[in-house]
Order: sequence, then structure tokens, then C-alpha cells
Amino acid sequence: MAIKSRFFQAILLLFGLWLFTDLVTHLVAEGFWFQELGYLSVYWLRLITRAILWFFGLTITAGFLLGNQLIASHYKYPPPTPARTQRTSFFPPEPAPKIAALELTWLLVFVISLSLLLALVVLHYGTIFIEYWKPDFSEPLVAPLLPDRFDVKPLFELIRQFVSQWWLLGILVIITLVLILKLEFSLIAIAVFLSLGFGLVLSSHWTNVLQYFNPTPFNQADDIFGQNISFYIFSLPIAHLLEFWLVGLFLCGLVSCSLIYLHSGNSLSQGRFPGFSQPQQRHLHALGGMLMLSVAFKHWLSRYELLYSQRGVIFGAGYTDVNVQAPADLMLCFVAIIIAIFLFWQAFFSVKAIKPYIDKILKPFRQRIYRKKIESKARLFADSYSLRAILGWYLTIAFIAGWILPETVQRLIVQPNEIERESPYIERSIGYTRQAFNLDEINSEIFDPQGELTYADIQKNDLTIKNIRLWDERPLLQTNRQLQQIRLYYEFPDANVDRYTLLKPPAEQTPRDRTEKQQVLIAARELNYNSVPSEAQTWVNKHLVYTHGYGFTLSPVNTVAEGGLPNYFVRDIGADPKLDPESTLEVDQRVQYSIPIGEPRIYYGELTNTDIMTSTQIKELDYPLGSENTYNTYDGQGGISIGRGWQRLLFAKHLKNWQMIFARNFLPDTKLLFRRNLKERVKMIAPFLRYDSDPYLVVADANLNWPDNQASTPPNYLYWIIDAYTTSARYPYSDPGQEQFNYIRNSVKVVVDAYNGTVRFYYLNDPEDPILTTWRTIFPDLFQPIQEMPGTLYVHIRYPVDLFKVQSEQLLTYHMDDVRVFYNREDQWRIPKEIYANEPKSIEPYYLIMRLPEESSEEFILLHPFTPASRINLVAWMAARSDTQQYGKLLLYRFPKQEFIFGPEQVEALINQTPEISEQISLWNRQGSRVVQGNLLVIPIEKSLLYVEPIYLEATENSLPTLARVIVFYNNSIVMRSSLQEALEDVFEEEPTVAPTTVPSPTNVDILGE
Repeated sequence: MAIKSRFFQAILLLFGLWLFTDLVTHLVAEGFWFQELGYLSVYWLRLITRAILWFFGLTITAGFLLGNQLIASHYKYPPPTPARTQRTSFFPPEPAPKIAALELTWLLVFVISLSLLLALVVLHYGTIFIEYWKPDFSEPLVAPLLPDRFDVKPLFELIRQFVSQWWLLGILVIITLVLILKLEFSLIAIAVFLSLGFGLVLSSHWTNVLQYFNPTPFNQADDIFGQNISFYIFSLPIAHLLEFWLVGLFLCGLVSCSLIYLHSGNSLSQGRFPGFSQPQQRHLHALGGMLMLSVAFKHWLSRYELLYSQRGVIFGAGYTDVNVQAPADLMLCFVAIIIAIFLFWQAFFSVKAIKPYIDKILKPFRQRIYRKKIESKARLFADSYSLRAILGWYLTIAFIAGWILPETVQRLIVQPNEIERESPYIERSIGYTRQAFNLDEINSEIFDPQGELTYADIQKNDLTIKNIRLWDERPLLQTNRQLQQIRLYYEFPDANVDRYTLLKPPAEQTPRDRTEKQQVLIAARELNYNSVPSEAQTWVNKHLVYTHGYGFTLSPVNTVAEGGLPNYFVRDIGADPKLDPESTLEVDQRVQYSIPIGEPRIYYGELTNTDIMTSTQIKELDYPLGSENTYNTYDGQGGISIGRGWQRLLFAKHLKNWQMIFARNFLPDTKLLFRRNLKERVKMIAPFLRYDSDPYLVVADANLNWPDNQASTPPNYLYWIIDAYTTSARYPYSDPGQEQFNYIRNSVKVVVDAYNGTVRFYYLNDPEDPILTTWRTIFPDLFQPIQEMPGTLYVHIRYPVDLFKVQSEQLLTYHMDDVRVFYNREDQWRIPKEIYANEPKSIEPYYLIMRLPEESSEEFILLHPFTPASRINLVAWMAARSDTQQYGKLLLYRFPKQEFIFGPEQVEALINQTPEISEQISLWNRQGSRVVQGNLLVIPIEKSLLYVEPIYLEATENSLPTLARVIVFYNNSIVMRSSLQEALEDVFEEEPTVAPTTVPSPTNVDILGE
């Protein structure tokens, strides 16, 4: 036995040592990583805050649960009568009641029920703890949302999951059986599990805690409780977290101790439970009082939670919530406090002192027969008012006042007169939702397309016409993968729309006007190690040779090369021809002196998911050159030195990459580059921001390295820009729709150096965002004003598509600010559909260079059209401005309701039923090839709308899309030609080479979309 004990102790010691070593190496290694980026102060503040919260949650939870189990173990058997000189304990012992309280049947019912309840509590909290175990960097927001409290709704949801996830039911049964058979061991295990879990949850919400201590007031208070909105954003989440913790803690303590007492005295083996002794009763009453205080706190918070209610026709507190539910919660709060005081009285004073008063109060309400019936039954609490009765009466009152009464009022009083009862609450919800999504800042105007567009107008808007996007991201990426991928291990993960100022074609240049804005598609050529042949996927290749991608393609969105392929400004692979005259990189003369290229290596990107070691004895693959390869050694500023043995051991342990220790190719200046994936990199630094799904590459002559103004060696011109948002799910009355948040601002632009890995966070001052102000207060070294962003990057910021889509979805309903119109959904909008790749899909927002109405020059905007919910004609379009002077301004152009404007779906129908077009498409759709209809663009020009759709032709195998035709629709005329210029000429010229097809004027059927 001694040998086994020592062996067990040795195992525990080794396990503890391993955990300690793992923790220390993790903390030190992460510290080096943050220090490399210049954000060590951010790391220390986060680390200290998390450590304090973890220690606080762990120690209090463990101390409370294990301490109460120790007290229950001490009092589970009647203690001997103390001598007069013996010091009395906290709970003075009194003789146990002589009346048997429970026979075997009822004893089993109580034991099984309480065991099942505790198992459900553990399972509920366990599922939450698992979600917190490791952050998911694939999510837009890493910081966790507030956990679900242990309430009726999540409890029923958990029970419903037993049907589809039978293994959950198995775990529940196992926990219940272990509690019945091995009570003491299982209760200690549950206490340890809950302690670790609550510590993890509390520490994971370090962001909420820091916000709580550094709140920034909003310029508005809510209309019901008069609290500043900052209370709901910064303070209420902490209160919710405390309630989640305390209710679970006190409930588990009460149930655990009850089970210990019910198992005491060999009650199960003897088949009867003699009843709770006085110390046991006092202990359980004290725990019951704590539970009722936490329940009172829950009801107090529930009043504020009503501002997120979804009971009625709107999001937020409605008539029933304000007039019934809130008073009911307040009443239940006071009832719970009274019960808690009563239970504490019985815990700290003799229960006999208050029992006569209780009997006297209840005497008028008791019938003699009923009383005799009660007294004839065995009671658990023989010398006090039953704790079961107290909790039973409370649950009954809570059920009636908290659920039955509000539902009755909602169904019988509110719903028959909903518009009159809910009008002020609907108006409030509309206003707050528009504020939260910044819809109240939209400038709305009437767009009346009465003007007759002529060819002179087309020529006048030449810059808009030149930038009509004929190449979509999808066909361009498919073409890139066929023509520009060069090797299997290279990949183009994405293509992004941007604008650059380039030289005009020589024939169009004048001495005073040599440049123009050009909308382009830019795609980074990244290295995807997973695509390296499996035979070559060795440790050396993974970490030392295949280290980076190389180069990018740049192509205008509106021109076509020979054979219908993209017309590349930058193509193939290699260094800038100005640096290497023998380079295979081809650069168009229009961009050769406008866009710097240098040696475009990509060490940090969207596909860089491996850890690499650079400056070693082994050269890195730079890029292929014909049948050979060129090699290079990284000399950028990124990375952590691992030349010393202890540093190598440290990161080998941290990354679980033990071969680093035995590698013989390292040098004294060898560096480790890890966490190179863009999203993972920025989310690790600032997990409290929500990040856009689409980082985009920018080519610019900028310098972001520490210290400022220090030249980069070699010069790097590739940077990633990622839009970041401050969000909250706690903005009062604001409807989140399909999102996890109900407040959003695009307050931060993140720039990542593709070569050095430098990360900078730039904040926008307008509009003022209190959440960002709070984060700037907490992390003063993290954020820089947007004015400090290098100007060469600043001109490339753009209004993000993700935010614009969220705002567009909200605008479909919340453009209606009239209460009755909103209630009846009279003017509901929807996102129109188009035929893309022969399948219907919702139109995505798209970028355009165009001149807005009443403006004198073209600018880069993001546009989205809308149609009525029940029809398919165009009703409005929204534009977001991206150029620096007007950045972030939203414009909504509504069409006159009495005018009929063709919608995208109607134009698609007209295209597919035009004989000339349908016959040609059918002819192309032969075996081995297919026609792909591209994005249908609605382009406002002057006071008119022009519709343009590209047609691609691709093979069914090894697809290489080519731009075959361009369709233009304007004012009932539709043509399909080989180029956009030909199509425009045939639509607008007085004597076209081929007459355009004229479609009939719309009928009522067309307007209604039947």
C-alpha cells in the first residue's frame, strides 16, 4: 500500500510539474511574441487581469463548495453532547427529531431527484466551459459572448438536445449514478471541475471587466430606467456574469450538502431518513438564503434585460414588459429578499424562536382537516417551517407572476389592440436600432431617372464607363489559377477590388492631366504548404524551405486581352524589372512608375499557417525561374531570435515542435516566425474587436516598422488592410436581426506588413464611438489616429462590404420610421436577385467609380440596390463613400413610388428571353462548354440607370473563363456585343451598326413580378 501511495504521489507531482512548465513556457513565449510586435504592455495588462480573475473565481468557488462539503461532513452525524466547559461550535448541537421524516421510497425519490438536478447543473455549465477552453480564431470575434444563465429556457434546450445527441443523455445518467453510488468522491470532483470552469469563464471575460472599470458615457439615457447607455454596454455584462456565477455556485452548494445529509447515518442502507438535525437545518437554511439572494439579484437584473425582450412585435421592452413583467420582477426580487432574510434568521438564531409566530400567521389560513393531514405526514424539517414549502411557494408565485400573468396580458390585452398599445415602444425600437447601426446618419434623397441619357452623357462620364467592372472575382481567380499560379504550391485565395491612380494611355494624356483613377482587381500569390507534394512534406521543407509566397497580379476590371482573357497590368513572377533586368515579371508601362513593386515576398498572409525558422544554413525557396528555382534568406525585421539553446527549448515546448531542439541548421541569428496568419495575428493582439472577413492587399511605398521612419531592408511594398469593428450585443432596444450583435461601428483600420509582420491599429475619429474611446483608455499604446497612417495607404481605405451588408439588411425594415407603416410592413424591402453562373443569388454590394448626383467629380463608392418585398422593380439604392474626404458617408436614393424602374430580376428575365441573346447562349452551351452570366451591375449615370452584365464562356473541365460578350440594357433597349464600347455605341448612337432589341413597356404583371 505504501508503494502504491508513493507511486500515486509521484504521478501527481510529475503531472503538476508538467502543468507548471507548460504554463510558464506559454506565458514567456507569448511575452516574446508581443514584445516583437511592440505590444508588451497590452500583453501584461491582459495577463494580469486574467490571472486575478482566474484566481478569484477558482479560490472562491473551491473554497465555498469544498468548505460547505466539509461542514456537511462534520454535521452529517449527530455530535456527542458537549460538556459545560467545552466550547460550542458555530452550529450548536441539538438532539435530532424523533419523528421519522422519510421512508425508503420517498428517500430514493429525493436522492435521485437531487442527483439528477445536480447532474443537469454540471452538464449545463460543462458545455459552457468547453466552449471557453480554446478561442476559435476562425470566428470574426474571438472574445466570448456572455454565457447562458442556469434558467428554465436553457435547461429545456439542454433536455431537448438529448433526443439528437444521445451521448449527452448518457453523460447525464453516468453523473447521476456516480452521485448516488460514490457521493463524496463525485462531489469533490464536481467542486474541482466547477472551480476550474468558473475561473476559466471569469478570466475569459477580462475584456468586460476592463470595460467596466473604464466606461465612457454615451450621450443618451434609456427611456424606461433612465440609465445611461454605457450602463448597458459596460456594467450590465459584469452583473450578468456575476449572476451566472453566483446562482450556479449557491445552487450546487445547496444541492451537494442536501445530498450529503440525506446519505448520512446509512439512511439508504437502513431504508429511512430520521430527519435533519438542528445544525443541518441551519446549514441548509444559510445556503438557501444565499441562493435566494442570488435569485433576487437575478430578478433585479431581469428588469434591465427586458430591454432586449423579443416578446412582442418589436425587439426591446414592449407594453407587457414595461407594465407587467418589470413590476413582477421587482416584486419577485423583494419576495426573494424576504425569504432570504427569513432563512438567514433561522440559520443564525434558534428556529423555535420564530416558529410560533409563523404558526400564528398561518393559523387563519389552515383548515382543521388540512392541518391534521399535514401533521400526520413525516416532515423533513420537524422543528422549522419547511424549506421545501418556502421554495415551493416561491416557485409557484414566480410561475404565476413571472410567466402566466405576462402571457395572459400579452394575449388578451395587448394583441387585440397591438398597434395602440405598442406604438410608443415600436417608435423607440426603430429609433434605437437606427442609432445602433448608424442608419440615422444616412442622407436620403429622391432619385428621379427622368433624364434621357445620350452618347454625349456617356462620353462626359468617361471615367465611370472606363471603370465598369466586367471581370468578377470568381472568373478572374479561376483564370489566375490556370495562368498565373506558376506552381502547385502557389494559390490565389482571394481577389479584391481597389483603385489606384495610374498614367492614362499615351493618347489620352495632356500636359496638365496625365493620370486617372483606375479600378483594379489585385490578387496575392501565396504559398499553401498543404499543396506541396506529399513526398516533399518533410520537416525541413515545412519550416525552413517553403516559407513565403511571392508577388501578385493586378488587372483592370474593364479591359480584355486577346482571346477574352484578363488584361494584366502585373503578371507572372519575379522581382521588379527595374531591380532585375532579367526578371520574368511583366509590368505594364501605365503602372511601372506609379506602383512600387520591389521584391514582393509574402511572409504574412491569409494562407501562411506554418511556423518557420529563417536565417539558417538552408536557403529558402524564393520563386521558380523557368526550370530552376531562386533562393533567398529572410532579412526582415519580423521574428524572434532562437539562436540560444534555452530559447530554442522554450519555443519547442510552446509550439510542440520538438525537432527544433535537434536541428543542426540553425545559426546564432536564426529567428522564429510564428502566428503568421493575418486573422490569427490581429485577433491575438486585440480579440475584443470584430474583424472583417476579407483582408485586402495594397501595394504602396509605406513604412510601419519600429522605430518610426526607420527604413525597411529590403524595401517592402505589400501591406494588408483589415477592417475592424467595435460591436456590442447590449445596446438597448436595438434589433440584432440575424447577427450576434446589435451595435456596430467601423472604428479601426488594421495594417499588417506582409514582409515584416508589423501590425498597426488606426482609429477613426468620426463618428465618435464610446466603445473605442474606452479601449483607447485601457490600451493607450495600441491605437494610433488615422492621421498617422501613411498617406500612400490612407488613400486605399474603403468602406467595408461586411458592414455595408449588415446595414443594408437592417435598412430593409428600418428605413420605415412611421409606426403604422412599420407595424403593417407596408414598405418592406428586400435584396434583389440575379442570375450568376446560371443560378439565382442575392446581389452583393459592389464597388464603382462614379459621379454621384449633385457632385462634380467621380469617386470610389460601394453600392447596393433594393426592391420592394412583394415586387421586383427597383425602389432605391444606397451608396457608401470611400474616398478620404467623404469617407463613411451613406447616401440613400429613393425612386418615386409612382414611377416604374426596372429591377435586376426583370432585366435578367428580359436578357434571357431576348431571341438574339438566348439563341447565342444556347449555341455556346454545347457539350464541353458552358455560359456563365456574371454580376448584373446597376450603374447610376447622370439622372439615369444603366444595366451591364458580362457573359463568360468556360470549359466544363479545367475551366479557363474568357469574357465572351457584354450585355447593356437602357430604356427598353438591350444589346449583346463583343465589348462594352460596341454595346454602348449601339444603344446610344443614332445610327448603330446593328439595331438594338426593343423590349415592350412594362405591364402591371411585370410590375407585380408575377
